Amino acid sequence: MAFSEALQPGQIVILNGAPRSGKSSIVEVIQAEFEGVWVNLGVDAYVRHVTPPRYRPGIGLRPGGERPDLEPLVQRLYAALYASIAAHSRMGLNVVAEFGHHDAYSQPLGILADCARWLAGLPALFVGVRCPLDVVMQRRLAEGPERQGTYVAVGADMPIPAPVIAWQEQVHLPGIYDLEVDTSMSSPKACAEQIRQLLARDLPHPTAFEKIASRE
Repeated sequence: MAFSEALQPGQIVILNGAPRSGKSSIVEVIQAEFEGVWVNLGVDAYVRHVTPPRYRPGIGLRPGGERPDLEPLVQRLYAALYASIAAHSRMGLNVVAEFGHHDAYSQPLGILADCARWLAGLPALFVGVRCPLDVVMQRRLAEGPERQGTYVAVGADMPIPAPVIAWQEQVHLPGIYDLEVDTSMSSPKACAEQIRQLLARDLPHPTAFEKIASRE
């Protein structure tokens, strides 16, 4: 029997939410405290360490259709990354990954539905990470100088930047999840515990990804 055939598929947890919603903090708890190997294949690592600088932000492209020249590449990058997530699971490795999925591009791409199809037959959970806009702004304003201005300039006396508002409006569409957590109400550890409890039970049927894949 081949090595890959002798293994049970690893669990997959995809966290979806706007920047500064608290996804990365939940990932850290899962990697540190959940049983087994949990590999992080999320957007931050992919953009910072995998995507060539001249093609960034790649899958981190924010809503608004600002870079139509990158959009076809973004679709391929997403497909490749989700294929990799599926491959890790089939090798018996658990995967946790944070994303900011949206389809607010200048041309309709259907990226989320395409990604869902790569996970067919695998134990994958889709978790919505919510955080109110006022809390997101508080977190942005509290950032140290090393992070301020790397995404979009914010200030206590400035209007909320349009990209920040766009993320809040677009990232949770269509809003089909297996679980939703709110990081303004619960700590990263408490959010991770909700995920752990869901993993300990039988997967929902159909799962959120199965529902999303069947929409198109």
